[in-house]
Amino acid sequence: MYFDELPVGYRFEGEAQHEVSEEEIIAFARQWDPQPFHTDPEAAKETAYGGLIASGLQTMSIALRQVLDMNVWADSSMGSSGLDEVRWQVPVRPGDRIRARGEVLSSTPSASRPDRGRTEFLYEAVNQRDEVVMRYRATQILKRKL
Repeated sequence: MYFDELPVGYRFEGEAQHEVSEEEIIAFARQWDPQPFHTDPEAAKETAYGGLIASGLQTMSIALRQVLDMNVWADSSMGSSGLDEVRWQVPVRPGDRIRARGEVLSSTPSASRPDRGRTEFLYEAVNQRDEVVMRYRATQILKRKL
């Protein structure tokens, strides 16, 4: 979809769920976020989380991949100018199944470049209990369908 096809309030949600395994959590964390509550199941038991949890960055990566797979704006994407209000609300644990959803919050045509606009999305990742495990806002720069 293009900038002009995404009205404020438009919502989308993926059907696909990604089951997060213990092995996947540890492998991601060893490379990108090596903290004991992400990398060591035994040490994680002694933390405030009481067990192994996924890195928030891993959760965000899973959600982003799902949004891209939904192909809502992939054909019109010109990148993103940034993220705001990133919040990890519920820890993601081994066996959790994550799916992404989004909503258009605002949409502003470019004043200087008529071939594009900025669309602000609220993205959420939810688990199998429909709990929001993380949310963030992102501004996508999208081509206009002229």
